[in-house]
Amino acid sequence: MKLKLILISFFLCAANLVQSQVRFEAKVSKDKLGINERLRIDFEMNEDGDNFRPPSFEGFTVVGGPNQAVSNSWINGKRTYSKTYSYFLQPEERGTQTIGQAEITIDGTVYKTSPVDVQVTAAVDRPTGGNDSDIVASENLHLVAEISNTNPYLNEAITVVYKLYVSPRISVSNWRELDNPKYSDFWSQNIDIKQLRVENGEYEGEPYRYVVLRKTILYPQKTGELDIEPLALSVAVDVPSERRDIFGSRIYKTVNKTVAAGNRKIRVKPLPATGRPADFTGAVGDFEFNVKASKTELEANESLTATVEVKGSGNLKLFDLPVLTAPSSLEMYEPEREENVRTNLNGMQGSISENYTIVPSRKGKYPIPSVSFSYFDLEDEKYKTVNSEEILIDVEQGPSMGAGQRDLAASKKGVDLSAEQFRYIKLNTNLKPLQQQAFLGSWEFWTLLGFPLLAIPLAILLGRKREERARDVVGRRSRKADRLARKYLSEARKNLGDQTGFYEALERAMHNYLKAKLHIQTSEMSKERIRETLIDKGVDQSTVSEFISLLESCEFARYTPASTATMQQDYDKAVRVISTLDKQLGK
Repeated sequence: MKLKLILISFFLCAANLVQSQVRFEAKVSKDKLGINERLRIDFEMNEDGDNFRPPSFEGFTVVGGPNQAVSNSWINGKRTYSKTYSYFLQPEERGTQTIGQAEITIDGTVYKTSPVDVQVTAAVDRPTGGNDSDIVASENLHLVAEISNTNPYLNEAITVVYKLYVSPRISVSNWRELDNPKYSDFWSQNIDIKQLRVENGEYEGEPYRYVVLRKTILYPQKTGELDIEPLALSVAVDVPSERRDIFGSRIYKTVNKTVAAGNRKIRVKPLPATGRPADFTGAVGDFEFNVKASKTELEANESLTATVEVKGSGNLKLFDLPVLTAPSSLEMYEPEREENVRTNLNGMQGSISENYTIVPSRKGKYPIPSVSFSYFDLEDEKYKTVNSEEILIDVEQGPSMGAGQRDLAASKKGVDLSAEQFRYIKLNTNLKPLQQQAFLGSWEFWTLLGFPLLAIPLAILLGRKREERARDVVGRRSRKADRLARKYLSEARKNLGDQTGFYEALERAMHNYLKAKLHIQTSEMSKERIRETLIDKGVDQSTVSEFISLLESCEFARYTPASTATMQQDYDKAVRVISTLDKQLGK
């Protein structure tokens, strides 16, 4: 009995080992055909490979192909992958013909198919093939990925345009996407195509119609050889058959055909290390840099806005702006980022800026020092640095250190003295001597002597309170949540009881928080995109769900009434969610 169990276990392990091995084989649609028929051969593998080399197909004429199909699916947590190269062959002579070995390189190992023998007979009266419609569809339908630049620099924009070419001999009724490229090593953005247009063009020298299905802008985030995954479509193709209707018109047969754009590779060049400025943060393109102030003359406790702006074309969303500094007498707040960026086939264009709110506290003239911005110019292929002008802030009115002394010194001048000027001064006084009292032993003496002794236990008590406050993690988080709530939810709190005003302010506060924290325009993003962004940043699923539910509550409030209690619950929930997000995003 034990021997039987051992044998069964051995065979199961052997079967699993065989299944996990690389499989590369050749399959033919038939092993016997007439000389006036066609044959389809598929070279199929279960792992992705490179350097595919078909056989010579001696004794056959290649009338179609190669056509490439890719299938990648997950079922019950198990991945199934298949890649197929298909050819359609017309035999040249009768007899037994041998299709030789094809080769593929997978993970550095070369695999070969087994030779396939096919018997070719005399011509048949009615060629049956069974795959004639499929052959016609494959010969006249092609999905192509056109890449603008296969050797870009790091963070240089490239364009991928997917075109579906259709021969005039067939027609396409509809299609659907089977597998979308992931672009895992790129920053990517699809360009909206409002309406598909059929245009005339050429494919391999023959007239074709084509339609642009997708346009994508990619910014490579890694150097070296990168893969652009294929786009796969399932296309319903109407193929003319040999049959005709009673009016003599040809009857069309619909064939479901899978086409793929093929796996494309690009080689990304690193940015030069020579001449790279110390303040370079990854900007690549053609930019203008400017620092400006909303006003340069104001009074103390008034505010001004200093703007650090970069505009032009390039990877605008993928680098940091220079940090503005100011003297200590100017109170400067955290900047708010603004993005005015549009994306087309030339990449990102527009401007990004950070707005600093500055409030002076004293009278005087204060310089905002010059800052520099460096970027890599793709046209000249070298680094460029732009320096801003120094901004002088003139605070005209307000308290000033030593103002009295400076005014007195500035106003000193010679004066003419006259005896008449001092006639009001009394020469005889009635002053009385003060009663002398010794300082030693007075109440001032004992007060000053005892104050340090009383200050010691007071300092110890305050130190312990400070340590307890520092150890109080929950309390510290609660206080931080309160500060965040006051910062982002103050307007919503003011509108408690006013349903429209409250939920508009709440929605704006949630978007402003993510905008300030992640430096992205979330108000222009869908909830699904916000969900993906937060999950990518490491936020747990429950917190993301609470955040999305708050946004949905703001949307539903436009159509359904809400009580004050409900608004208070949503406000408390917003405080809790912002606190949790800040903790997780701040890691």
